[in-house]
Amino acid sequence: MRVQKGVVKQMAAKFSEIFKKWMYVGLPLLAVVVVLAVIFACSSATKPVFTLASQDEGADANQAAAESNQPPADANEGPRDPNGEKIARPTHKHPAFGERVEERARMVVRQIKGRQVRDPNVLKAMRTVPRHAFVRFSEQRYAYADYPLPIDEDQTISQPYIVAFMTETLKLRPNSKVLEIGTGSGYQAAVCAEIAREVYTIEIIKALAESARKRLKKLGYPNVFVRAGDGFFGWAEKAPYDAIIGTAAAGRVPPPLLEQLKPGGQMILPVEGAFGFQHLVVLTKDKKGKITQKNVMPVRFVPMTGEVTKPEKKSKK
Repeated sequence: MRVQKGVVKQMAAKFSEIFKKWMYVGLPLLAVVVVLAVIFACSSATKPVFTLASQDEGADANQAAAESNQPPADANEGPRDPNGEKIARPTHKHPAFGERVEERARMVVRQIKGRQVRDPNVLKAMRTVPRHAFVRFSEQRYAYADYPLPIDEDQTISQPYIVAFMTETLKLRPNSKVLEIGTGSGYQAAVCAEIAREVYTIEIIKALAESARKRLKKLGYPNVFVRAGDGFFGWAEKAPYDAIIGTAAAGRVPPPLLEQLKPGGQMILPVEGAFGFQHLVVLTKDKKGKITQKNVMPVRFVPMTGEVTKPEKKSKK
């Protein structure tokens, strides 16, 4: 028993010595670790937390990803063209842009992408522009349906797919200048204005021109300019145009429009042929001014009125 007690005393003395060494060495190390942990925690609390935004389900797969670390754009400063001139762009501040967003997304997927329209700029524009703001209140529930709708003055707003198809055909770019013949309620002009720099649109029915001007201004489209007049003569003082689009069917292509189309530009409009059949016609002017023409799709538009209805030999500019 005496031996065992001696052994116990020796072991106790050894553990006491080890404990004292740990107290002198381990505790300072532990203190250093605690201090470093506190410093790290404080510095982490001041760093911003980054999260990844969820992918837009309506976005086109071919669209380029947004650049990271880009400085935020000044809300009061629009983009500028290569020459440094400020470009007015749609503001999207009107409440209509935030309404029925899911309906527009479904419209694009089913009616437009489903029919092989692929230009990401066109798809984005069709998702953005609130079509229900361009139709009468009684027709708003059908605003994103797959067909044209009546508007005032016995006119119509085109089927969404046709609007997208015609816009894509023009191959618009951010610096494009567009002329539209037949403003209607202003929907096609708004879609083009989402992509192009400027849109000049002419409506022969004065009441429609005035209502479209007010609507487009209210919705925030400073780059759309509306004129009441006969689209047959175009808008010469603003020519030439990179693209011209017609939304009323003519029996022939108005010569002034061909003159106002820029070399390298394209025009699309419905033309009525024999027996009243209409086709969308695409006209391209090459760099030398030569015009080529092709039919691309049978359609049905309201007729163009004014000078174009007169016999060609009596038509005057």
